[in-house]
Amino acid sequence: MIISSATDFREAARRRLPPFLFHYADGGAYAEQTLRRNVSDLADLALRQRVLKNVADCDLSTTLLGQEMAMPVAIAPVGLAGMYARRGEVQAARAAEAAGIPFTLSTVSVCPIEEVQNAVRKPIWFQLYVLKDRGFMRNALERAWAAGITTLIFTVDMPVPGARYRDAHSGMSGPAGPARRVWQALRHPRWAIDVGLLGRPHDLGNVSAYLGKPTKLEDYIAWLGANFDPAIAWADLQWLREFWKGKIVIKGILDPEDAREAVKFGADGIVVSNHGGRQLDGVLSAARALPRIVDAVAGELTVLADGGVRSGLDVVRMLALGADAVLLGRAYIYAMAHGGEAGVTKLLEIIAKEMRVAMALTGVTKISQINAEILNLS
Repeated sequence: MIISSATDFREAARRRLPPFLFHYADGGAYAEQTLRRNVSDLADLALRQRVLKNVADCDLSTTLLGQEMAMPVAIAPVGLAGMYARRGEVQAARAAEAAGIPFTLSTVSVCPIEEVQNAVRKPIWFQLYVLKDRGFMRNALERAWAAGITTLIFTVDMPVPGARYRDAHSGMSGPAGPARRVWQALRHPRWAIDVGLLGRPHDLGNVSAYLGKPTKLEDYIAWLGANFDPAIAWADLQWLREFWKGKIVIKGILDPEDAREAVKFGADGIVVSNHGGRQLDGVLSAARALPRIVDAVAGELTVLADGGVRSGLDVVRMLALGADAVLLGRAYIYAMAHGGEAGVTKLLEIIAKEMRVAMALTGVTKISQINAEILNLS
């Protein structure tokens, strides 16, 4: 099929993947209203088209958290990304490095920290959840630091897993889940050979490294449910600030008061995010929440955002709302499912091209010039 956008990659991924994997990436919580709003609220944001502004040279480069980036985009942490292409986290990390942007490895990745970091030259970012097992958290942080990683994305919006109805229907969870997954894999032979057979071990690499034994896919949901910590509070995180000597970015901020708490905590940055609509349905979209949060922190830390970003035009919209950079989650998973490293590379090329077009037609040539003035709020 012809691929010209993230939407095309989504359809290609739907065709290639067993349904349990496609819907795990594609779905949200409850009735998925917030999932849809993430996309629609960005799409509804009107821009001011300008003319005769000499936009011959659009520069996408920026600096974020002390790191030079080819464009204000990073790959978001996505659990089980290694199941969407053979050793998927490695492939995506290579594509991100080639494009000059950061890749973020999930706590619950298939490939362990060391495998992914050894596949690239520059340090990746690492994402960690708040977990009951503090020993695991310390072990993961120590391994990340030893591998040369200095930027931590700390996800705080999962004290409990969201209610994701699609997972029960798709076979990711629910009755006869393992048998349904095997049957689906057999009906998708390209994926079954490339990932199911040649992409082994199908493991939670970072969890297994800590436990000293394999943690299989069928243990994934149970492990998550048993280890998320609903009792955690801001005061409990002081050990993290003392233990981790690198940058800390708090992911999952959706309220200005929580953004101010992140400033008090000493975070270097935050990610304005509702977990892609996968946690509490009915909350604000990231695009709706972002401006108030930016106003609340008043330049005291770096602000990233994710949720609903499907194009370079969406990236520009998020920047206009006040974000310093944007994380790509589902968009890159769709691309990787279709074409592995080459698919992610193509997606990032499309994103960059779309950003240049959007910048040129709104009359700006540098990332620093993108602000609320390019929005048509009337």
